[in-house]
Amino acid sequence: MAVFNLRAYDDHEQVVFCRDVESGLKAIISIHSTTLGPAVGGCRMWEYNSDEDALIDALRLSRGMSYKNALAGLKMGGGKSVIIGNSKTMKSEALFRAFGRFIENLNGQYISAEDVGIDPTDMAIVHKETNHVVGLEGRSGDPSPLTAYGVYKGMKAAVKHRLGREDLSGLKIAVQGLGHVGYYLCEHLRNEGAELFVTDITKESVDRVVENLGATAVGIDDIYGQDVDVYAPCALGATINDVTIPQLKCSVVAGAANNQLAEDRHGDILKQRGILYTPDYVINAGGIINVSFEHQEGGYNKQIALDKVDEIYGTLLEIFEAAKSEGKTTNVVADELARKRIAAGKL
Repeated sequence: MAVFNLRAYDDHEQVVFCRDVESGLKAIISIHSTTLGPAVGGCRMWEYNSDEDALIDALRLSRGMSYKNALAGLKMGGGKSVIIGNSKTMKSEALFRAFGRFIENLNGQYISAEDVGIDPTDMAIVHKETNHVVGLEGRSGDPSPLTAYGVYKGMKAAVKHRLGREDLSGLKIAVQGLGHVGYYLCEHLRNEGAELFVTDITKESVDRVVENLGATAVGIDDIYGQDVDVYAPCALGATINDVTIPQLKCSVVAGAANNQLAEDRHGDILKQRGILYTPDYVINAGGIINVSFEHQEGGYNKQIALDKVDEIYGTLLEIFEAAKSEGKTTNVVADELARKRIAAGKL
């Protein structure tokens, strides 16, 4: 497997392949940049089709974390880790402790947190082997609620720019993915009077949103073609691609998923179709903003974290306006701004 020739390899500082035979651990830790501070980013546990798929995911996600942290104004670099395996059947204390030892060996260059397939209980086990973990219970806790809040605020910014609306009341919104973040997002949207169309690979998750929030359930493959104002991808990445874009009938794409564009060129196609794309690593930064306040002097303060997450709204309006005035796509403008901030940190 050629690492340096992969398209996703973007001058990453370090990639660590972790293997512990006794526990069954197979993991990859990807450190994209430590220019602005230690590389911070969650750990994802997923049953990848191949080791190369896992590596590409880690590389793309870690670069996204560098850009996310830079645009959120945090003194943190970007990193990400993936554990290869089924999160429902392969978890064990031995596995997470082995993973913690690999993190500890990096001497603080990488700080982990939870992501897809991982919860605070898992991170607590990792913490037994290393202090380089954030998002633990008793500190800032589960970052999902603040991630969802940031996506909600970011969606409002996108709707204001594209539709000239100050609120979401009466708008039709399709939400793909109803995990922790997706469910909390649906609560915000329903409370503001939006009409929800939802899907998820897990029937129980769909039933919960339908019963509690009055959403309309649609098929997994039918979510893209819904006649809605906003499509909110909140599952895994790359759902904006050559197959799905022709189906979209929305005016705005704004969701919590990472790496929503399968390729950068898909940002151009959305622009050509008049669909406003909300850069994923900007809108979904609420969780990392939240954990960044864990070690603040005086201890964690949720209101201060919320105030910082509120800034996502203004950052996105700035990106939308710049893209419009410069004739560029929103993803290109966001990338350029992030690289500029990281480069300034090297001075």
